[in-house]
Amino acid sequence: MALVPMRLLLDHAAENDYGLPAYNVNNMEQIQAIMQAAAETNSPVILQASRGARQYAGESFLRHLILAAVETYPHIPIAMHQDHGNSPATCYSAMRHGFTSVMMDGSLEADGKTPASFEYNVAVTSEVVKVAHSIGVSVEGELGCLGSLETMQGDKEDGHGAEGKLTMEQLLTDPDQAVEFVEATQVDALAIAIGTSHGAYKFTRKPTGEILAISRIEEIHRRLPNTHLVMHGSSSVPEDLLAMINEYGGKIPETYGVPVEEIQKGIKSGVRKVNIDTDNRLAITAAFREAAFKDPSNFDPRHFLKPSIKYMKKVCADRYNQFGSAGHADKIKVQTLDEFAAKYAKGELSASTKAAVAV
Repeated sequence: MALVPMRLLLDHAAENDYGLPAYNVNNMEQIQAIMQAAAETNSPVILQASRGARQYAGESFLRHLILAAVETYPHIPIAMHQDHGNSPATCYSAMRHGFTSVMMDGSLEADGKTPASFEYNVAVTSEVVKVAHSIGVSVEGELGCLGSLETMQGDKEDGHGAEGKLTMEQLLTDPDQAVEFVEATQVDALAIAIGTSHGAYKFTRKPTGEILAISRIEEIHRRLPNTHLVMHGSSSVPEDLLAMINEYGGKIPETYGVPVEEIQKGIKSGVRKVNIDTDNRLAITAAFREAAFKDPSNFDPRHFLKPSIKYMKKVCADRYNQFGSAGHADKIKVQTLDEFAAKYAKGELSASTKAAVAV
């Protein structure tokens, strides 16, 4: 199989009631871990890269690593996604480098830190959709700002995230605006704000409805039953990985992530893409610390990198199974970007909000 539009994977997930973990990648070992887990579980794959990842790895290196995954695992459909594009220019650059999907995050202005107006968000997202769909590339938009309902503040990941205090209206996506946004922009997927955030320090306690608004997903899904929803900042921050890191010299304080059972509720209410990065970072860090502690005289990089693949692979395989995507890779009929461009041009993939009614 070749690289495919992300919309192809999301449509299949919606038709078969499952969710897809979308894993951020920066290097070869991360991609190997994800692909090994996908091969073992027969799962379709979304590999995504932030602007920071593209700068870190280098455009050509990252693209060829992902192309190597496609070549090595020809039976698995893979979407290559730009995460949190801060401007149309960033999204266009990703398309030029072979990304089959882009996120235009117009919830913030181009500086990646200032909350944007609804009108600005619609304008820049619509611009990207027009260009992307003309060549078959999928587009994810975002409405609402990622941030904590405990602190009322945004967060940063690779330099991207709202700064300062936010309002409840900014931290929770409005269902009425969601309908208007999808109609106006024609995005393929919509990331919504429900109180999740990037990084390991999401919640100071196990989240309940007052700080993790899963009910807001259900409400938006009722209004937009045909729109693919996306949960960002959805690592679960496994306690065993935190304990291992701290056992071998780490100093990560008590923290809580998004429980898998809450993500599964979201999947039942239209969530098709679930962004995960921190869990894999924790797995890699735990492996590095353990390997260094147990054999302090070893200086072969492979001594640290091989167990990092093993630990991260376990996390990825668990998520493929927990989100229901396991067993679906070989059921997806591959379609090319050109085929999707033709479908967009004919209006076959237009966002349908006709079922949206006031409740």
